[in-house]
Amino acid sequence: MQYEKYEKTDNLSDAFKGLLAQERFGSQNEIVTALQELGFHQINQSKVSRMLTKFGAVRTRNTRMEMVYCLPNELSVPNTKSPLKNLVLDIDYNNFIVVIKTTPGAAQLIARLLDSIGKADGILGTIAGDDTIFVTPTKDSDVIQLFESISELFNTTL
Repeated sequence: MQYEKYEKTDNLSDAFKGLLAQERFGSQNEIVTALQELGFHQINQSKVSRMLTKFGAVRTRNTRMEMVYCLPNELSVPNTKSPLKNLVLDIDYNNFIVVIKTTPGAAQLIARLLDSIGKADGILGTIAGDDTIFVTPTKDSDVIQLFESISELFNTTL
């Protein structure tokens, strides 16, 4: 009897994780409804709340800019095995600064690397959030040249 309960819990966990991986559920009630449609009729909001806590789920914006629940491993948090160039998603610039978009949690790591390169390569300084870095060129540096050197750094050497 306990084995059946354990097996059902595993299936519930797998279904729960699969739903969160879809990045389309913005409320606990939406998750409850989806799980019930998958055959987990005894599920309720308090159980979903406990599962969200157990698995460390967080609310974040998906690609459609909707606030949704997802699991930390879906956030691609950097680890020591991630090549640095895989953490950089986009590099762009305007007339004044270079903006680098990273995977969530990687901006400070990348900014520290850029700060260590420093003024000799045209970087006056950086400001890093969770997934965005502003890089300011030195007075004598051209923002386009800085953009190109940063792009080259992350496309070839790391």
